[in-house]
Order: sequence, then C-alpha cells, then structure tokens
Amino acid sequence: MKMNEKDKILILSAGFGDGHKQVANAIGEAVELSLPNVEPINLDIMEWLHPHLYPLSTFVYKRVIKNFPQFYSYLYKRTRERNPLSIKLHTLFTLGMGSMLEIIREINPTAVVSTYPFAAGIMSKLKEQGLIDIPIVTVITDFTDHSYWLHPYTDQYIVGSEEVMQRLISLGIDSEKINYTGIPVRPKFTTSQPRELLARKYDLDPNQFTILIMGGGDGFIGKGVSTFQSLEQLPSGTQFIIICGRNKKLRKQLEEELKGTKHTFRIMGYCENVQELMAVSDLMISKPGGVTTSEAMAMELPLFIYRPLPGQEEDNARYLVKLGLAILVENEHDLVCKIGMALSDEQILKSMKQRSRIYQNKTSAIEALNVVVRSINRMKKERSYSYDRIQVNEVDLPAYLPLTAEHSYRN
Repeated sequence: MKMNEKDKILILSAGFGDGHKQVANAIGEAVELSLPNVEPINLDIMEWLHPHLYPLSTFVYKRVIKNFPQFYSYLYKRTRERNPLSIKLHTLFTLGMGSMLEIIREINPTAVVSTYPFAAGIMSKLKEQGLIDIPIVTVITDFTDHSYWLHPYTDQYIVGSEEVMQRLISLGIDSEKINYTGIPVRPKFTTSQPRELLARKYDLDPNQFTILIMGGGDGFIGKGVSTFQSLEQLPSGTQFIIICGRNKKLRKQLEEELKGTKHTFRIMGYCENVQELMAVSDLMISKPGGVTTSEAMAMELPLFIYRPLPGQEEDNARYLVKLGLAILVENEHDLVCKIGMALSDEQILKSMKQRSRIYQNKTSAIEALNVVVRSINRMKKERSYSYDRIQVNEVDLPAYLPLTAEHSYRN
C-alpha cells in the first residue's frame, strides 16, 4: 500500500453484515467532502488480516445466523457483559495484532476509527502495550451496547442513541468519552429526492402506495415466498419493491412465483442507489439493522420490522418500537393486517414520520468526524513535544440542517 503525503484517517470495518462498511463509507465521505488535506483510508480488517479464512468465516457466520439463531442469541447474551467467556472469544477474534501494527506503521494515520467491534479491540490492545500513540475512536453501529465494543484504551465512543450513552456511563465509561451523534449515514440519505422523477425511473406509479421490502438474500426474504403470496389479501393498487441483494437464485424464484399477481412488483438485486428507492416509497419492511434504520429515519420513511435476528437486531427493534419509530410485525398474518391498517389510517405512518424528524440527525457523519478531529487536536495539546502533522479545524455543519432539541447536549 503505497501512500501519498496527505495526512490520513484510517477507518476499519468488516463485511459481517453491511452496516459496518456503510458507516465506514459515511465517515470516509465526510472526510473527502470536508477535509481536503486529509485522506480517508477504508480497510476491511478481517479481509486484510485473514485473507484465506475470511470467506469461510463470513459463510459460517451467515449460516449460523440463518440456521441456528438461538445458538447465536445464546452467545450474544452470554457475552454481553464482560466475563471469562467473552474474554476468551474476544481473544480468539482479535488475533493478528502484529499484522495490524504493520499496517498502522505503513499508513501512519493521525487517527483510527473502528466501525467493527473486534477492530476496536485490536486497537485498544495495541495502545495498551504502548505500540501506538494516536487517537482511536469507536463507532457503535447499533442502538445497543455489547462488551465487544468496549475497551479500556478507546479514546472516544460515538453512539446512536441516548439510551446507549447512558448505558455506557452506567458501565463506568467517562461521559466525556461518549458522543451521541446518531449512527453516521452517507450524505445521499440526507437530501430530498423527487418522487415523480424517481417513480418514472423505476417504472412505478407515483400516485400508488409503494412498499419497499429489504431483507437481503440471507434475511427473511430468503425464507420463502409465502410472505409475498400472503400479500395478495391486500387491496389492489399497492406496488412493491423487493431488494434481494446478491442472491440471484432468490430473485429468479420470486420473479417466477409472483407472476400473475394483482399487485405491481419490482424485484431487484443488489442496488447502489437505495436512497432513491426509499424516496419513492411510503413504507419500508425490513430487519432492524442499526444502519438501515438510521438511513430510513434520515429519509423519514416509516418502518415495519419483520423477523429481527436474535441479538443486536432484537435490541434495535425494542429501541425503535419504544420510541414510536417503527412497528414490530410478528408473522405473515400480522404483516397483512398492519399494512391494511396503515392503508386505511394515514395517521399511523404520519406519526412515524413525525417521530423520525425528532430522532434523526442528518449531520451525523459530520458530527462523528468532528469527534475524530477533536481527538486529534486534544492529543496534540497533551503531548510535550511539537506535533505538526495535521492542522484541521472542526467541520461546520450545513446551515440548512439545524440540530433538534434532542441533540443539543452532544459533546
């Protein structure tokens, strides 16, 4: 990796779920847009440290989640608090400190941001052993906490909710290290989109009620087509967009099974412009990943949560439902009933939109970047010798994106 002379911020993620990388991309784009003298370096830590094991480990992870959810739930709950089991498993998952140190020395970043828990653990251990002396910042990508995110030598935490902030304080983390910015989302999810133009682009009727279904090829969509067949009970005039991700087999199956339906279905594979599909939709049905739900909130798109995975997604679901940001759907019958209620009572979705305006933060990526900048400048002041490599100021928030009252106390 031959680097140029620009100052660098290293952003570590991993492909175990798309959310970690999306947050890394959001912060990287914020750097590119706001700090011309700084270069963001995005790195999939697991792919880099374990190139031969990585494909197998991601395959096993997805299969365990899909086929043995209760086992995953057990491990998640047993390791939520720091204990001998969590320490042993964390030690296993954070192998590769030597290789990570080589990367740090080669890139020579001014700060490291981790959007993946085991990357945060490796960075903390390197700092604990005195092998690095740069700010390390951790972005928690769900609306919940877990021991794998929390490490003694982390300089700053970025969290998505006040609930997580208070939870970290109760665990003994200094409040000055915790920054409630919301989960960072990419700029394309924070700007308005013209519904009529987008509807024509995707061959949709802009006047029809539109439902976006995102579950991924390995999510609830992959469990069969009975869910979509049950939607035939809904009145005519509803159109659906189904995103199958990279699961080509599922996409082909749905295209065959949904022929002749009375509804309009647009079945799509992996999509780079999800924000356009959100903008043209009236309702989204999805699993409650922290990043996906944050993107929907930024787009003010009401959310139905369907079949959350055990562990962090169950925690996310509880948080979103408690604040009135989403409705939990229990099964296929419940799904049809609640969509029918939303179609007949516009106040249901209107209320969720209003709640989204309160809890969303369109400047989350910029605010997260400012946490990193403050960490760099704080370290400059604390050092007894001259440190001139990076000279940056905090990034101004766009004037058209004022903070809500709920966010006014942020560090």
